[in-house]
Amino acid sequence: MEPSCKVKGNYEAFESRPASPTSGVSELISQHSPLHFLLFYLLSFSEDRKTAIMAALRPLTRPKIVKKRTKKFIRHQSDRYVKIRSNWRKPRGIDNRVRRRFKGQMLMPNIGYGSNKKTKHMLPSGFKKFLVHNIKELEVLMMSNKSYCAEIAHNVSSKNRKLIVERAAQLAIKVTNPNARLRSEENE
Repeated sequence: MEPSCKVKGNYEAFESRPASPTSGVSELISQHSPLHFLLFYLLSFSEDRKTAIMAALRPLTRPKIVKKRTKKFIRHQSDRYVKIRSNWRKPRGIDNRVRRRFKGQMLMPNIGYGSNKKTKHMLPSGFKKFLVHNIKELEVLMMSNKSYCAEIAHNVSSKNRKLIVERAAQLAIKVTNPNARLRSEENE
C-alpha cells in the first residue's frame, strides 16, 4: 500500500521514520512541508491531544461578519391576534399598509438585507460548514480545509463518527461536532 503522504515521489523518509514522535523530527522538517509534519505529529499523539490540536485549526482568512439585521421579521398583526403566528408571511391585501410601505409600519424583508457574499453562511470561527455522512465525503475537504469545516450528520452511527473524527485529525480538518453522540454512548 502506498504511504498517505507524497512529496515529489520521495517516500523513504516516511517508510523509515523512527518509532517515537520526537526522534528524527528535525530531519522530517527539513525534507517535508509543514503540513506533512503536522500529519505525522497528529498520528503519533493520544486522543485528547488530537482534539486539542483540532481545536487550534484556524481558517485562512477571518473577515468580520456583519449582519445587516439581527431581529427577525415578524408577520403583520401577529402581535394583535393569537391565531396569527409571528413567522413571516408577505401581506397581500389590496389596502395593506405594510405591503404599501407606509411610514411607521413593520418592515418587509427584501434583497437589501442580504449578507455579504464573502461572509454568507460563515460561522463565527471563520469556517463554512460542510455536511459529512462518511469518510469519502470528508476527503473532499482535504484541499479546502482552510475555508471549510466538517459537520457530521445527525444520522451517522457512533462507530462511524469515531472513524470520521480520526480521519479528520489526520487530514487537519476541523469538525464542528466531534463529541456529539460519542460522550452519551460512553456514559451509558
